[in-house]
Amino acid sequence: MGVFGIAIATVILPSLSAKKASGSEQAFSDTIDWALRMVLVIGLPAAFALIVLAEPLITVLFHYGALLDNDVLQAAKSLRAYAAGLLAFMFVKVLAPGFFARQDMKTPVKIGIYAMIANMVFNLVLIWPLQHAGLALATALSSWCNALCLLWLLRKSNIYRSSEGWMLFWLKLVVACSVMLGLVFWLNEPTQTWFAWGLLQRIQHLALMVGVAIMAYFVVLLLLGVNLKALLQDKHS
Repeated sequence: MGVFGIAIATVILPSLSAKKASGSEQAFSDTIDWALRMVLVIGLPAAFALIVLAEPLITVLFHYGALLDNDVLQAAKSLRAYAAGLLAFMFVKVLAPGFFARQDMKTPVKIGIYAMIANMVFNLVLIWPLQHAGLALATALSSWCNALCLLWLLRKSNIYRSSEGWMLFWLKLVVACSVMLGLVFWLNEPTQTWFAWGLLQRIQHLALMVGVAIMAYFVVLLLLGVNLKALLQDKHS
């Protein structure tokens, strides 16, 4: 998912630079708006899936040899905490070009430094009650600090103005994610069952859940009127 965020950033930076040079402020804002929507379409269900499927994923990938049952459970806590910051990490990747395209290299760096300091503080606060998962959650929280500060500054400077329809767009994403998660919960098995299965059965069932979840998510989006093809072609060219 981080690679997807970087890919979106790579796509929009030349477009943002060209629109800034031509003085197209509204088009500049629309490009950022498009990037944020793209991140949400892919990143929101991915984050939810990582949180819900933490144990199955780690079991399929690593639960062999020296990795014990309890190790999987502990690693799943960290994965869930990291997943909570996935969207924030992707937002940072697509919001920072909004500054870079305007020849403002300092602001994202300054905010990044503040986020790093926040990460240190969160580490100290969360490591005691949550142990290793607290360190992962600290990274997620500091990523959100970074992303929200970038977004706030872009809006404060009137560089980014959100387009109409965001509330309805959010509602459609939530409905699609809810259907997806409902199916995942229905298809999922208890963790002990995953532990007892062999490699082939684990892979088959995980592939089934992921395949059904992806198909259900995008089908619901289409039924709700989200034109994915138009979204892919919109605002970034």
